[in-house]
Order: sequence, then C-alpha cells, then structure tokens
Amino acid sequence: MAEPLELKKTLNLPKTDFPMKASLPQNEPKQLAAWEEAHLYEKILQTRKGKPLFVLHDGPPYPTGTIHLGTGLNKILKDMIVKSESMAGHYAPYVPGWDCHGLPIETQVEKELGGKATVSAPEFRKLCREFANRYVEQHKRDFKRLGVFGRWNDPYLTMNFDYEATIAGAFLEFMEKGYVYRGRKPVYWCLHDRTALAEAEVEYEDHTSPSVWVKFAIADGKNPGNEVSAVIWTTTPWTLPHNRALAFHPDYDYAVVDTEKGPLLLAVDRIAALQSECNIKEARVRETFKGSEFEGRKFQHPFLSLQVPGILADYVTLDQGSGIVHTAPGHGADDFYSGQKYGLETYAPLDDRGVYLEGLPEYKGKNVFEANPIIVKLLRDHGALLAHHEYKHTYPHCWRCHNPVIFRATEQWFIKMDAIVPGRDKTFRQEALDEVEGVKWIPAWGEERIYEMVEKRPDWCVSRQRFWGVPIIVFYCDTCGKRLEDFAALRNVLDWFRKEGADAWYQHTPEELLPAGTQCSCGSTKWRQEHDILDVWFDSGSSNLAVLHGPEWPADIYLEGPDQYRGWFQSSLLVATGIKNAAPFRGVVTHGWTLDEQGRPMSKSLGNVVEPAEICEKWGADLLRLWVASQEYQADVKMSERVMTQLSEAYRKIRNTFRFALGNVASFDPSRDALPHEQMEEIDRWMLERTAELSRKCRDWYAGYEFHRVYHAIHDYCVVDLSSFYFDVLKDRLYTKAPRSTSRRSAQTAVWKITSALVRLLAPILVFTAEEIWKMLPVGTQAFSSVHQAEFADADSLVSGISKEAAEQWARLAQVRSAVLVALEQARAAKAIGGGLEAKVKLYARSEAAGLQKLLLERRGVLPALFIVSQVEVEPSTPDGAAQSDLLPGLAIKIERADGTKCERCWNYSTHVGENLRYPTVCERCTAALAEIESAV
Repeated sequence: MAEPLELKKTLNLPKTDFPMKASLPQNEPKQLAAWEEAHLYEKILQTRKGKPLFVLHDGPPYPTGTIHLGTGLNKILKDMIVKSESMAGHYAPYVPGWDCHGLPIETQVEKELGGKATVSAPEFRKLCREFANRYVEQHKRDFKRLGVFGRWNDPYLTMNFDYEATIAGAFLEFMEKGYVYRGRKPVYWCLHDRTALAEAEVEYEDHTSPSVWVKFAIADGKNPGNEVSAVIWTTTPWTLPHNRALAFHPDYDYAVVDTEKGPLLLAVDRIAALQSECNIKEARVRETFKGSEFEGRKFQHPFLSLQVPGILADYVTLDQGSGIVHTAPGHGADDFYSGQKYGLETYAPLDDRGVYLEGLPEYKGKNVFEANPIIVKLLRDHGALLAHHEYKHTYPHCWRCHNPVIFRATEQWFIKMDAIVPGRDKTFRQEALDEVEGVKWIPAWGEERIYEMVEKRPDWCVSRQRFWGVPIIVFYCDTCGKRLEDFAALRNVLDWFRKEGADAWYQHTPEELLPAGTQCSCGSTKWRQEHDILDVWFDSGSSNLAVLHGPEWPADIYLEGPDQYRGWFQSSLLVATGIKNAAPFRGVVTHGWTLDEQGRPMSKSLGNVVEPAEICEKWGADLLRLWVASQEYQADVKMSERVMTQLSEAYRKIRNTFRFALGNVASFDPSRDALPHEQMEEIDRWMLERTAELSRKCRDWYAGYEFHRVYHAIHDYCVVDLSSFYFDVLKDRLYTKAPRSTSRRSAQTAVWKITSALVRLLAPILVFTAEEIWKMLPVGTQAFSSVHQAEFADADSLVSGISKEAAEQWARLAQVRSAVLVALEQARAAKAIGGGLEAKVKLYARSEAAGLQKLLLERRGVLPALFIVSQVEVEPSTPDGAAQSDLLPGLAIKIERADGTKCERCWNYSTHVGENLRYPTVCERCTAALAEIESAV
C-alpha cells in the first residue's frame, strides 16, 4: 500500500496570478497599448455587426488647454453608456468630436501672436488650425487614458473640409427656405474681442455699476404739468444719450408726489424705494393715474435737445426702479421691440470698441464705460440727477475674455424664430417646441428648461465679426449692391470647401468661387464677399448633419452639462428642425458640475482644481471611473482626496472578491467540469438565482443610465453577499473536498458563473480591472479575448430552477446565520471559544418565529457549514442559558465548546477523529475526501 498522503498537500488552496495590489497607474498604460495594437474598438464593432444600432452623439469640446475634471466626467459617462449599450447587444459606435472654430481658439492664437493684425487672414486661419490640431491630439491622448473607446483615429472636427461644407450648406438651406435675414438689432457685443456673442457665449459675473435715478420733465404742458418730472432708474448711464422713450405699464397705478426735490411721477408701489434711494424725507401723493394715460405724452431728455414719448410695455416691473423704464432701442431686446412697435429710432452710434461716434463733446470719442462718470456729471449739472450710488450685481461678461459686454444694435445675420416658411404651417419656434415634447429628457426637468428657453429666445444672431470659422456664403453685386440669390451658384462654393476647406473663401476671388459668368440682374459680373463668419453654435449644432448618416440619425442620446440647454442642445435642435423638420436626438441626458469637498466650483484661483491626469497618476483611471459611477451625476458631484480614499477601499474589496473567485476556479475547465443546475447543491443554485436577479436589475439600471445604482449593487453584492457570506461558507467545501467531487464542482460551477456574469456587469465601469479579471478566468470561459467584446450574461442562463419556497428558506437561513454570528462573536469576546470551529451551536425557535423550528430541523445537515462551526443541534425547547436573538425575535441561541477533537486537515472538531487508522488525525469528512483523492491517483 502506498504511503499516506501529506495532508497539507491534499487541500485545494486558492491559486491565482491575479495580484492583490492593482498597481493601476503602472498597468493601465500597458493595457491601453495592448488594446491599441489589437485594434480592440474595431473588433468590438465587428463583433456587434448586424446588431440593433445605438448612437450616442458626442458633443464637441473646444481643443484648448488640458482636459479638466468636468470634461473627464463627461467623457467617462459617455463611455459607460456606449460600453453598456454595446454589451447589451447593440452596435454602438462612438465618434468623438471637437469644436475647432471660434473665439476660444482665436483668443489663444492671438496671445501667441501678440495681436491678430500682424498676419493676414489666411495665415491667421492656418495658425488657428494648427493650434486646434495640437490640442486635439493632446485631448485624444488624455481621453484614451481614461479607458474611453472610440474612433480616435478618425474623429469629427468642425474644421474638417467636409464638415465646413456641411455647415455652409446648412446655412444656405436656411436662407433658401426663408428663415434668414440681415437686420439691425441689439445683440450682446464684446468690446474686447469686437464681435457679437450668442447668449450661450455670455456668462454672468459680479460687477459694480453706477446706479442713477434721473428726472425727465413733462414737456407737453398737459396734466399734471411741466413742473412734474417722470423718474427713471438705470445702471447704464452711458445709454442715456440714446434714450428714445419712457415705458409705462398700462395697468399700474402711478402718482405725482410732492417732495423737497420737486414734484415727481413714478409708480405708487415704488414711492418708498424712491425715498430710501434718493434720500427724500417727505413724499406726499398729489394725484394718481393709470399707466395707460401716459401713452404718447412728451418728456424732455435731461441733457439733450430732445423730447421722447411715453410708451406702454408689459415688461415694466415693480421689483426695482421707479416703475418707469428708460428705453433705448439700440441697447436692449425689450427696448428694441418696443421701438419697432412705436416706430422709434434704433440709435446706437458706437464703433466696435464701444466708442461714441456721435453725441455731445463731453463724451464723443469716449468708450462707453469711460463715459459713465461723464454722463453722471452731465445729469448733475442739468439738475436731473436725483441719486447716484454704486450698485453690485451680476452682469453679462464674455465667456472667453471675461470682460463686461454691452447690448449694441449692429447689422447682423439672423434666423427668424417666428418665420412661417413656404410649405410649413407653423412658425420655426413652434416646430422646435413641438419637437422638444417628443424627446426623453433625463432628468425630466430638462424638458421644461429647454422649452422655456426656446419659447422666449430672440431671433438667432448667427453672424460673428471674426476670422476663424465658416464664412457666411453671401455675395453682393459690386455695381448695384444687390445680394446674389442664385442658390445653385452659391452652392458652387461648397465644392471649393470640400476640396480646400473654408480657407478657400479667403484664397480665391468671387469669380473663382462662383460658376463662370454668374451675373447680377443689373448685368454686372463683379461680386464682393461677405466678411462675417457663422456663430460657432451653428457649427456645432450642424454636427448631427455632418456626422450622423442614414440610420444613425437621429441619435439615441446626447449627453452634456446643464449649460448646453442654451448651447449645443438648443443649437442642434434648431439646426435639425430647420433642415430635417425633426429633433436630432431621441433622448438627452444632463450631468451636473464638478465641485470640491466644500461644494465650491473648481478654479485655479481657489487652488482646488483636480485634473484627471493627477488622479490617473496617483489612483488609476479605474478609480476615477469608479468615482463617476458612484455619483448621482445628474446633480452636482463632489471630488476630494477623502472621497478617493474611500473609493480605493471599496475598489480593494471588490478586487479581493474577484481574487478569491479566480483563485478557486484556476484549475476549473467549464467544458469538462461544470455541472448542470440540477446536479448542483441547493445553496449554489440559490446564489445563481440571486446573481440572475442582480443581473436583471443592473441591466435595467444601465438602460436608464443609473450607474450609481449599478455600482452600489455590485459593490454590496461582492462585499456582503459573496465575500462575507457565500464565499465564506464555500471555503470549507472548496478547500477540503476532493478536487473532483460533485460537491466541490458544484461550488466551482457557481463561482465561475457568478464571476463571469459579474465581471461583464462591471466592465463598462472598471474597464481595465474587468479586462484583467477576464484574462484570468479559466480557459474556455471566453469566446472573446477581451471582456469588452462579450455581452452581458443572459440572466436566464443563471436561473437554476430552484423553487420559490426553497429560495425563501435560504433567505431565512441567511438571517439565522447573521444572528448566530453575533452570538459567536459574543462568545469569542467572553473567551468561551477561540474561533467559530471550536463551537457547538444549540438553537430553538419559538412559535413567534413562525415555521422556523421546522425549517431548522429540516435543514440541520447544512447548518454547520452555513455557520462555519463544528456542530449544530436543534433543540426541542429553549436550551438552558440560551440568549434570545435581537436580530431574529423568537430564536434562542446557545454557544458551547464543540465536542471531540480538532481535525488536523479541516480544523473542524469531531468525535470521530482517530477512527481512521491510516489518517488518525482526521475527521470522518476528511476520511471520505482522502479516500476519493487516493482512488483518483
């Protein structure tokens, strides 16, 4: 007979090369290189060929500077969506894009140049293109480092030739349909950059303005008389030279009040404010009027030889000022529309720097902000100034240079929101609003926000006075000045753009760009070009036309931050509605802002900026992705060292759960060793059912982009259900049973299936770690070399057929286990036992724990393994000295020392140790296992 086996060598201890320490910062770049060499993104698409299409259309960031945490959050969320949709069985391409035109690039290039005027327009555009390309490459590298898959070798750039032709073509289509007009209207104007700005290019920042209360004397001699002065309040004294009316609300009550500063006319509800702001001690009401009575009345301008009319407007409010609004149609949207209604002059004689071209000698030639104190002095000198204070408020600033902007009437190109063009029966605005209602908005408040913005927005100013962008394709007759309206001829320019890009506009004459012999109605063939370029929001809003082709349009999802309701979401909606009569997206998802631990926005001045590159270098990209997944991202999200430390601990626990699993299936060959469900032990089948349920929930959460639910569910399942419960219970079976025993194979089959399902559920979040796990799974597990080519496990494949009653019984036994573990811990603390295997547990369940006693008696054979103790006895009555469980009312538990001797092999205590003469130090369980092992040798 052969020598007895060495007991230690008969144990099936875990074996795996999956390291406990992840070393993500060192290992992730190696994995990235391997993916790139293998062309993994292309392989994933090839794998999904023929599957239902899913399109997330990327909103293009500006290629300026390094990516920040908000950009990283954005790209990782998009990647999680694309990967989860791909693994749900969709063909899900991802084409990243960049918005390469406009002020952000120009500003940076001008800084490098020290001024734009030093080079020609074609040379300046060349430098802008080079600058954008430089940062596109840097951004590509940084985004790929985050584990984001996509068509990085061929992204879409708004400066690509075909894209520029698409933008120009879209504008021509808007013009041909009748949406476009050129007009003189007030627009946001940046004095520093000397260009019009879109609403989305304006940010509100703290500013101090001069607040003045000013008298306009009644000038028509009618009641209440010329000695009475209407009072207005403004924080833009520089606009007073351009005043052309005073606006009253038709329904408000107005009063003449006698004061020590003369009789004054204002809204009744603003008398107290007048007294407070103008230091007026007495204000006695002499007479009251309705606002409607002042329509058409005449008022004397305070320092110009000019009388202005009273007009009526419903935008007059009573929350500030006097209830009478100073109206300058050249400097405000409401003022302008009132001016149109009443035939007032749209007067704004300023140059692009905000310098007065006309006016009194005191301020002519001055910048508007320089003129403020001059005009205040004029008011004081003319006896028209009631009060002057410094007023702190939020004021519009240019988003790039952060200088205050003005409203200025200039000649611009506009898209008319309330146009009804031939062939359509609704206004452009209404068509866009109708489309809003057909889109799924996540969060739901997004629908109301964009609806209100589109409903109230003015006509879209689409022209800019810059160089780096797509020129507005307009020609004027050099002889008569008439605009060319031959759209077939105009579209000839698009061919030039496709060949040479929009640079062709600056490098060729009109005669070259237009078809030969293009003639004006006056007979001339000489043309001159428009100098304005298109708004960059028109550029990015055209991305759906340039990038999404065939069934890709409309996109399933757009995802951006909340600023894009007035930006890309809106411009995309308007362009698509104008061109294709439909929204370019089926759904829109919004994420919040990134904040520091104190809830402050991240800024360099506060020193609280955290960049993705820093996190990748210290923690790894998977930890950053885990942070994104752990957040309810639809609200603002906080980042800090403390948060990352907590997440690193959560990651460690998840990793160790997988390490245990991999260590126990290392020699497992699923094709050879896996058991059918009906041959598996019941607890294993129950855990498969629970994994199936988890899989269903996670897939539903992925489909709803609720990544925080996925993360928390998987984390809790790994830490609580697997590591602390199931895997803990399995250790004895996995380590001590014969390697090929049905009992051990049952456990391995469950562990393998659970691990295979979980790693796929985690793959969209922990892209690097999931790949590392996947490569460690037993040979034959994967049909693909990468987890990202695989699909989520079919939950039905995990369904083991366990009855509902049995599943409920196991859930109840798990509750009993929790109660027993508390009692064991108390016994350890009292030094009654050392470890759990030194214990015998006595149980009795009273009637208040309905059915539990019967269940314990039926299942008593599995209870020692479930509790990880040596013996369990189910008593007929409450054992002497037993304690009542707080966790499970009605259950009495008594912990005693186990009977018998400790088995050298499995460490369980048994009264049968010593009965096996060949192995005298082992228990009866190990005797059976050793016999099976020896028979297989």
